[in-house]
Amino acid sequence: MARILTAIIFLTAFSLATAGDTRNIFDVRVPMRDGVELSADIWLPTAKNKYPAILMRTPYVKAGGRLLQFARHLSEQGYVVLLQDVRGRGDSDGVFLAGGEGNDGYDSIEWIATQAWSNGDVCTMGGSYLAAVQWAAARKRPPHLRCMAATANGGMHGLMYVGGAASAFMLQWPNIVSGHMDQRVVAATLDWNKILGHRPLLTLDENMGRAMPLYRKILTTRSPGYDFVTETRLNVEDYRSINLPVLHITGWFDITLSGTFESWAAMAGHSPAKDKQFLLIGPWDHKQTIFMAGENRMSEMNFSPGATVDLINLHTRFFDHYLKKTTKEFDVPRARVYVTGSNQWRNLDAYPPKMSSERRLFLHSNGQANSIVGDGFLNWDIPENEPTDSFDFDPQKPVPVSVNKMQPGEDQRAIEERHDVLVYTGEVLERSLEIIGTVSVELFAGSDAKDTDFTAKLIDVYPDGRAVRLGPLNTGVIRARFRNGFGIEELLTPGKVEKYIIALHETGHTFLPGHRIRLEISSSAYPQILPNQNTGNPIETDTEWRVAHQTIYHDKIYASAVVLPVYSGPRAEKAQ
Repeated sequence: MARILTAIIFLTAFSLATAGDTRNIFDVRVPMRDGVELSADIWLPTAKNKYPAILMRTPYVKAGGRLLQFARHLSEQGYVVLLQDVRGRGDSDGVFLAGGEGNDGYDSIEWIATQAWSNGDVCTMGGSYLAAVQWAAARKRPPHLRCMAATANGGMHGLMYVGGAASAFMLQWPNIVSGHMDQRVVAATLDWNKILGHRPLLTLDENMGRAMPLYRKILTTRSPGYDFVTETRLNVEDYRSINLPVLHITGWFDITLSGTFESWAAMAGHSPAKDKQFLLIGPWDHKQTIFMAGENRMSEMNFSPGATVDLINLHTRFFDHYLKKTTKEFDVPRARVYVTGSNQWRNLDAYPPKMSSERRLFLHSNGQANSIVGDGFLNWDIPENEPTDSFDFDPQKPVPVSVNKMQPGEDQRAIEERHDVLVYTGEVLERSLEIIGTVSVELFAGSDAKDTDFTAKLIDVYPDGRAVRLGPLNTGVIRARFRNGFGIEELLTPGKVEKYIIALHETGHTFLPGHRIRLEISSSAYPQILPNQNTGNPIETDTEWRVAHQTIYHDKIYASAVVLPVYSGPRAEKAQ
């Protein structure tokens, strides 16, 4: 049996080795400025010439296999491709996130430029954390960096806090990247409901079974200028100094959608290379955006076959023009977005498109908007004198973010049966309504608590009654104590009406004739958001719980509304 297995492994390796003109060098030690050595696996063309190089830096263990198809293909196209374990992960030395991803990225790029197989031109690529480390390096301006392909850029701190509310992700992700190995398999065995129900939050990691300094650092650092990957969030001056072509890729259902849009908008608005920024948004979640560029379905939503994109080919064309310089142009639109509902691609000169304008769809009711059988409704008319809606938010009985598979695009009707969910539904549409751009909610609300949360979801109600949620799984939320800015802590005066801006998500969607627009308002989205305990006590050490009584206003003075970017441009390209 051992001989058979050895033969199979040998034949498999031989078939891979002869599949293209490439060779490999594994576990190459790359020295950093402080003496720490990082490990890289390198794919090279067989001919010993000088080549442009592509760098991918990952905390998810470079030998994990997720990126090998990119490495293999690009090396066959005449590039040197490096997969590097970041500091403290996989085969690399040091302590994770202790030395700064910006400096490590800079040093790695400049080391590549000195190698015998390098022609001195380097680009970076990768998704999620692998995109965040690209921006960390770019702000240091390494001289030999020529371009970036930054997919699903989260800005990691923005995933840990959503609207100022602590996310379960801030515990789950540090657990995955603890030590040098990938801990996903272990994480799948844990009772997360029991773990996330523990208080105080400061010892949530110990209750899970692993002390994690990174978790505690994220939990206790609430500066709007802080990001633990880039050391400090990039500002306008940083983007003005990044003179690089960038391929920005994300999906409407990607949890890092807002981060990608932030970096796209900043580069398109401030970079000297603003005319070399390219944006692609498809109907994809996070995993699809990074690896597969889509499938033809997202829970209750069906898409056309043309919804998928060959990401490997797209990257190759980008690098051929901006890195290898063997093509005259990178022939793609400035912004290309897939509009769900009508299932069409739109090629745009700018994003958000100039043909999108804000329209407010106002909340109305006779005071009983609770649940799907309530009397809440939406229309374009500013409300007059209307009674308020109210509900009790019990943080120990939170509203679930999902009822089935924790996927975007799910039917919300089971959630909308709850009395602590307010439901506002528009009339049946006679004509299509297309939105492309940023969706938000302007909510006027009061609470009897000193601190609480408010959440919102945008829903497409199908003719058969299905209530299909739009956007990524991370629900729009605002934590009351941070209503005037993250890091600006101001507790509530119980009973006082406050205006809350709830950022939902970027959206490209057509509400078709026969459909209706719906908005859900509540105060929790478990387990995505760790429920607000409604006490106003310090977040890290609070062990108390209280029920908050919430009041939603929609009248002439306090006109709560969902703000939609209604698109009025030319017809889209039909996806095949």
